[in-house]
Amino acid sequence: MKEYKLEDRLIKFSVQIINCIKTFEQSDVGKYLANQIARSAISSSLNYGEAKGAESRRDFIHKLKISLKELHETSVTLRIIEGCEITKDKNGINSSLDECRELIAIVSKSILTAKKNSRALGTQ
Repeated sequence: MKEYKLEDRLIKFSVQIINCIKTFEQSDVGKYLANQIARSAISSSLNYGEAKGAESRRDFIHKLKISLKELHETSVTLRIIEGCEITKDKNGINSSLDECRELIAIVSKSILTAKKNSRALGTQ
């Protein structure tokens, strides 16, 4: 997958999460989880953007790893939201969880590829 397409998917995912948040109940838990998932989902996109401007291959890999960590956090938060039923938008949560899992797989593969290329070039 080309880099710009991954960036576009990450941005669309962030927007998808923001739109999901709008359906959350306004309880303390709903507000807390909305804030938490907004930060992690958006951070995954922003860190990928930083990776594209990395100062070195090592910096690139590091920023991709941060993006991946944020996606993992988002995935866990989505699963919590799914279980505690703070929204009636089950389709939105399920769709977001599916996309998050796909993005995790893509970013994980990108990290492995970048590490492999780094070793091949002797720039670990």
